[in-house]
Amino acid sequence: MTSDPTATKQLVRRWVDELFNSGRLDVAADVVAAHFTEHALAPFGQVAPGEVDGPTHTTTTVAFLRAQFPDLQMTIEAIVAEADLASVRIVATGTNLGLLNGMLPPTGRAFRAEQCHWFRIADGRLAEHWAIRDDLTAMLQLGAIARPSPAVAPAAAGPST
Repeated sequence: MTSDPTATKQLVRRWVDELFNSGRLDVAADVVAAHFTEHALAPFGQVAPGEVDGPTHTTTTVAFLRAQFPDLQMTIEAIVAEADLASVRIVATGTNLGLLNGMLPPTGRAFRAEQCHWFRIADGRLAEHWAIRDDLTAMLQLGAIARPSPAVAPAAAGPST
C-alpha cells in the first residue's frame, strides 16, 4: 500500500510536535493505530517489544518521558517518507528533574542526543515503530552511568641488581 508522502511526513511531525514536545496526549488515537508493534526498548526497559495498544502505549511513553524531562524537546532534522514507511532524524534535549527511568533520583542535568525513528504507516496512522537512539551519550551526560577512567599501566620492572 502506498501512502501520500506529504501526509505521512505530517503524521510523523504530529508524533514529534504534538505528542512528545507539547505533551498533547489527547491526539494519540489520531496519530497511532490501535494495533501497534513496538520494536524499541527504553533504556533499562523491562518490557519486551511486541504488539501493544498503540494510543495507550504512546501516552504512557510520553507521560513517562515528560515526567523525567519536563522540558523535553525533539527537534526534527529530517523526515523521509516512501510507500508505507517513514523515518525521522531528531535531536532530543531535556533536563532530568524527575525519577530517571523510574529508578534513579533526578540528576538535574541536561542531555542532548541524536535519535532516528522509523515507522510503518497503515490506514493513516503509525502502526509500527523502530528506534535508533544514542542512549549511551544521554546516560553519560545525565550522570546515570560513569565514564570509564583510563587504564593505569603497571609500573615497569627494571633490571634487578
